[in-house]
Amino acid sequence: MPVRELVALLAAAVACGGAPPQAGAPTPEAAAQDTTTIPAGYGTLRRDDIVVQFNTAQLQIQILPLHDDVIRLLRPDAYQALSGMIQSKADAIAAAAARAGVSRPTLVLVTYRGLVPQARFSPEELTIGSRGQLFRAVDVVPLSTAWDTYQLEAREQAQAIYLFPDGISFRERLVMSYEGRSSDSWSRTLSAVERERAAVLVRARASPAPAPAAPDSSPR
Repeated sequence: MPVRELVALLAAAVACGGAPPQAGAPTPEAAAQDTTTIPAGYGTLRRDDIVVQFNTAQLQIQILPLHDDVIRLLRPDAYQALSGMIQSKADAIAAAAARAGVSRPTLVLVTYRGLVPQARFSPEELTIGSRGQLFRAVDVVPLSTAWDTYQLEAREQAQAIYLFPDGISFRERLVMSYEGRSSDSWSRTLSAVERERAAVLVRARASPAPAPAAPDSSPR
């Protein structure tokens, strides 16, 4: 299933407050691609609960998985915001995936924030270790104009969607690294994610799908 169609399915899920609607039995290809079992609209986690954050001398780095099986555990407003962001960049994501020859990219939101004036960042230095393999992004889709400068002032930030090859498991230990600095805090986050996964399934069985939440301006 093309990346563009996968993103469209995700958008449909947001609109319906649940799993993407199907017009009949799924094809073998669709069944292989759509492995999400978490219904949307029942999560209670905040974005901060699933962000991996660590600092270098010049930068604060935030890494947030965009895998649907993870972001469906967020509060409905947070899930809708991230899903809407992915949908708005669907064409760019599909084009980047096609250039890289990756049919099922793993999407990750990465934010660099300057801690000092003229802080330099190197997007290609970010890696994710999963299942004994080291993954590097095959392409990025910038979300801010500052991205192209590779330099930030103090408190300025640059943000992009990274496309990684398929194979990263967000249900296992991960190590995020940048220029010799590493964080395995996902290992601690994973416990909260798995508890919420179980709770979401219980809530979904106990009640009908909740209506989409109004945007929440409270900090995450």
